[in-house]
Amino acid sequence: MVSFSPETSASGIGDTGFYHACWYRHTFDSPALEPGQRLILHFGAVDYAATVWVNDRLVASHEGGYTPFKADITGALVAGSQTIVVRAEDDPHNLAKPRGKQDWLLKPHAIWYPRTTGIWQTVWCERVNATAISSVRWTPNLTSWEFRLDATLDGARRKNLRLRVKLHVGNMLLADDTYMVVGGEVHRRIALSDPGIDDYRNELLWSPLQPTLIHAHLQLWGGRSKLIDEVYSYTALRQVSIQGDRFLLNGRPFPLRLVLDQGYWPQSGITAPNDAALRYDVELAKAMGFNGVRKHQKIEDPRYLYYADQLGLLVWKEMPSAYRFTEQSIARLTAKWLAVVERDISHPCIVAWVPFNESWGVPDLPDNPEQRHYVQTLYHLTKTLDPTRPVIGNDGWESIATDIVGIHDYDDDPAEITQRYRSDDVVGGLFKRERPGGRLLTIDGHSHAGQPIMLSEFGGIAFSANELATWGYSCSSDAATFGQHYKDLLAAVRALKLLSGFCYTQFADTYQESNGLLYADRTPKIPLAEIMLATCGEQTPRQLQIEQEWQARMLQFQQEQGITLAVDDTPGLVAGE
Repeated sequence: MVSFSPETSASGIGDTGFYHACWYRHTFDSPALEPGQRLILHFGAVDYAATVWVNDRLVASHEGGYTPFKADITGALVAGSQTIVVRAEDDPHNLAKPRGKQDWLLKPHAIWYPRTTGIWQTVWCERVNATAISSVRWTPNLTSWEFRLDATLDGARRKNLRLRVKLHVGNMLLADDTYMVVGGEVHRRIALSDPGIDDYRNELLWSPLQPTLIHAHLQLWGGRSKLIDEVYSYTALRQVSIQGDRFLLNGRPFPLRLVLDQGYWPQSGITAPNDAALRYDVELAKAMGFNGVRKHQKIEDPRYLYYADQLGLLVWKEMPSAYRFTEQSIARLTAKWLAVVERDISHPCIVAWVPFNESWGVPDLPDNPEQRHYVQTLYHLTKTLDPTRPVIGNDGWESIATDIVGIHDYDDDPAEITQRYRSDDVVGGLFKRERPGGRLLTIDGHSHAGQPIMLSEFGGIAFSANELATWGYSCSSDAATFGQHYKDLLAAVRALKLLSGFCYTQFADTYQESNGLLYADRTPKIPLAEIMLATCGEQTPRQLQIEQEWQARMLQFQQEQGITLAVDDTPGLVAGE
């Protein structure tokens, strides 16, 4: 079940005022539990601090509006129906917590949007055995053609446990191995047979054009060949790295064509109206010619990442910002960032981590050594947790510790953009004189060291039928002018050899911010084929194939859903005052 935040119309409440807490109550019948089995209550995300009771018994407390938590509620169950009560506390004025784009003013202004309070991702119960597989982490390594598997167990400790792991692609079995469980954990490297010839190797590699997933079946066995638990998972053979001034995917230079995606819907806020809407957004990004998205100031629902894995869309993962620099904000953001990395590290679609954006939360970065140490610490901590992906310490400007220099530049003149980034010989002046956004691109003492350079935000061209509610970095008066402006700007950016990629602002209109390529309801402002052509340049046969596949999927989606963004009518927890 899923609940929509009370600020949204989809919740049936639509209260966008200031309040500090909301309460939920839900009654359900517990599934029958066999001896030794446990019932686990999962919350995808509750904003901001959650306290959970089951049958008047405290079972969980959690802080952090974008990360999951769970509780073993077996001991709280009673005969008959079970009652869950949730209190979600969320101070609307607190700027020392990771809040992303949630506005602290009564009404949304500039680039900030309505607040989100309470349960906004799925809540569900899971029946598990006394001993069960609780987590699985996959780390691919193309150099040695292998996977690292890290699996942990939960529940009662038992002797003589074995974990069997089978990997396959379609009907092709890649591995079938069994390992002893030591101390409730399994840490192993699974080496595959290297096909040798590139044609065969490439068939197993994951990329946006060929998102090959390797399916995994894990079985936990006890004494006398008793099956205790089993889990179905997946991974992919894919490697991202930096070589000189280029981003590499699977060992080859790969130009990034990203679009900034805020992840909001008109009726349901940061919660997707339904599962189909998440897949729809992935398909739309690909249909517009982008090979990736920068999920901006939001930790997206894991189901979005699943569809990005399945359909082949790269994702930059960005932490929602706090807006004050205090001991409390440091502790909160660091703890939540660690939880984000832990949750999503196995998704092949994720190709970069971004702990800070535009110095939000560290406003005095050039002059404050404590703030500089903070950014450097999260950069190095992220690299410690995951050495396999690039980390952009502070995206936009004032780079101090980064694998990619991300620049935010909303100049809407293609000639000016061309002049500023035209070739390698402008690099020195770019970092000494140019200040997009009025900020230094690198902090003194941390000059550009040859890393890839990206326009990680640009464009922001606004167009809307409602001129009074149109906000953007530049504006167009009609659809034709908007389309031409986009084509001219993208043609200029695509021609810049200095850049290893770009990220256009933005995917869809979001409340008062009308600079999307799509309207808020995901209707294209100009034909999708025109957007794709402008994004990619001359269409390749593969891009034409994608366009045809998209048209078929769009028709199927409309037929299945009736309307594009119909909200699920599945009953969930009902928010109170």
